[in-house]
Amino acid sequence: MEAGQRDYDLLVIGGGSGGLACAKEAAQLGRKVAVVDYVEPSPQGTRWGLGGTCVNVGCIPKKLMHQAALLGGLIQDAPHYGWEVAQPVPHDWRKMAEAVQNHVKSLNWGHRVQLQDRKVKYFNIKASFVDEHTVCGVAKGGKEILLSADHIIIATGGRPRYPMHIEGALEYGITSDDIFWLKESPGKTLVVGASYVALECAGFLTGIGLDTTVMIRSIPLRGFDQQMSSMVIEHMASHGTRFLRGCAPSRVRRLPDGHLQVTWEDCTTGKEDTGTFDTVLWAIAPRISACLPTTVGHAKNQRRYQ
Repeated sequence: MEAGQRDYDLLVIGGGSGGLACAKEAAQLGRKVAVVDYVEPSPQGTRWGLGGTCVNVGCIPKKLMHQAALLGGLIQDAPHYGWEVAQPVPHDWRKMAEAVQNHVKSLNWGHRVQLQDRKVKYFNIKASFVDEHTVCGVAKGGKEILLSADHIIIATGGRPRYPMHIEGALEYGITSDDIFWLKESPGKTLVVGASYVALECAGFLTGIGLDTTVMIRSIPLRGFDQQMSSMVIEHMASHGTRFLRGCAPSRVRRLPDGHLQVTWEDCTTGKEDTGTFDTVLWAIAPRISACLPTTVGHAKNQRRYQ
């Protein structure tokens, strides 16, 4: 299809922060624009709406849950300032999660309205390249859709990585794709990893009163200033987060009572140890790209990417 005969001037694959900003800006400049966005369910079946990682499984729900944790801290401090608050005050995960998820869903709807207001067409389909100007996808009813554009931008972001070499990691573990959408409290949680995602999640879990342990294989917050990293770890430890330093998990299995038994190795001594948890949260780096090759043909214009 020649330029001028294509469906759109610009097609954006990915409805996250970057993709939406790009699409809305192009539309504001008078271009005919479409956005294609699809969320592949996590291995645990979690899915979400338009807006990308930040809105659905990142910054927004994380900050709201941190706010819940901060409020808990203020309640503990309140008696020192004359407030007669009976201690301890229980936290209701279900109520918090419902409020956070409803807020996120309102943002999903807001993004759809913004696209509509700017006359940007939104397609909730998983797109694959047919050629350099055409993508195809399958709608909910099973109908195949072909979309063409003069320019196509890939803004698919990334997804958390599972350590597939660890027995039981995929079957029994969750990631940041799941933690914010849990209906029930994760309970006693092992967070594996020392990325900022790992420490952020461990921070709010501890803050709302959950027994939380962080397993660190090497150094915390790799790539960040290590003096500041040490201060973060010390602060978290002083507020109740447990740390297993220099340890690497080797196996996760479900016990008859439903709990998860994690086996790990001390990287210095080689000694094995085990612990029992309700939830294992993988927060290891790096995140993998959500735009991965599916099949690569050798014929001209027959390259297909997901």
